[in-house]
Amino acid sequence: MYIKRHLEKSVLKASEQYPIVMVCGQRQVGKSTMLYHIKEKNRNYVTLDDANARRLAESDPALFFENYGFPLIIDEFQRAPSLLLELKKIVDKKMLSGENCNGLYWLTGSQKFHMMKDIADSLAGRIAIFELSSFSAAEIDGFTAEIFSPEIDAVKTRARQRKKQNIHQIYERIFRGGMPKLITTEIDRERFYSDYVNTYLERDIRDLAQVGKIGQFYDFLVFMAGRTGQELKYADIAKMLGISQPTAKNWVSILEQSGVIYLLRPYFANLTKRLVKTPKIYFMDTGLAAYLCRWTSPETLEYGAMDGAFFETYVVTEIIKSFRHNGNRENLYYYRDVNKREIDLLMIENQKIFPIEIKKSSAPSNPDKNFYVLDKFNLEVQPGLIICACEEVTPYNRNAWYSPIFAL
Repeated sequence: MYIKRHLEKSVLKASEQYPIVMVCGQRQVGKSTMLYHIKEKNRNYVTLDDANARRLAESDPALFFENYGFPLIIDEFQRAPSLLLELKKIVDKKMLSGENCNGLYWLTGSQKFHMMKDIADSLAGRIAIFELSSFSAAEIDGFTAEIFSPEIDAVKTRARQRKKQNIHQIYERIFRGGMPKLITTEIDRERFYSDYVNTYLERDIRDLAQVGKIGQFYDFLVFMAGRTGQELKYADIAKMLGISQPTAKNWVSILEQSGVIYLLRPYFANLTKRLVKTPKIYFMDTGLAAYLCRWTSPETLEYGAMDGAFFETYVVTEIIKSFRHNGNRENLYYYRDVNKREIDLLMIENQKIFPIEIKKSSAPSNPDKNFYVLDKFNLEVQPGLIICACEEVTPYNRNAWYSPIFAL
């Protein structure tokens, strides 16, 4: 069974405007499946996970492109960076000759930032780059693609359109995660994530850096999953795992590069040194984080010590996916100062700032207590959202509205 991805439209449009389209993202989120589903009948396909194809790409890039022709999908492109120069030569030659070369090559890669520097240098102006994550709730439920808007009227519209879900159903979704294979097949969840982690460690990690002991990196992966929704403190990582802070920073970068985590940066406008400048970490797939933390069921997760952290992670990543899967870049931050005044999420659009609090309860009290701190910024503060387990969009006061989590 194939579930329509919201990113399809953006990819097809970009293919009409650029010679090369790249879709990056975490392993197993459905990049190649999506491209293969929307490709034209005459578009060829090759994966560089295939040893013979990779050998040819590395030894004779020109012959590689002669052999596979165009239009072409090249899967796991980062495994043969030697193709970059030849790719540029082919595109430039066609552009200089006046040929219509849009849509020649579609690329996928599971190591986004590892690839970006080389691509930025080699293919600037010739490539459109997108990022795909695991399924969003809207994709699973079959709703149309739209970027999350914090405007109250937009929230009300989404709440009317979306399928209502209670808190137990939300945690079932958080526990399972959004990996396509788990959603579209009957594969055992435990088996899937076990294989996923082993593949990620043995292939992506060895490709990205000289990690040394893979077992130690696995311990790091588990440690990070246990801190989803929290501030990233390299000193704590180093102390708990017995590694240096530079190593901790390198390993965090690896998780970010391979799409496993998202780092939410704090918002500050050079107004004061009293603002925290440490990012927060979110696992992009809550199911993977729950597996690594050894939560055994949706119920134990819902009533466990990390219930709030996973609830927040789900909300933040759903909002991120709404941007990415529509081909847009998110403009998200959080706020915290040394007095521990915090706002979970800030969205900034057109000189307007929207505060968002994320609470598991159905009617959290005093949820907008820190919104006033935003008055010091030179931005127009809009009514905020309290995303929680309520059943409908209702005003808390003139400055904040309760919004049900299913309205994401």
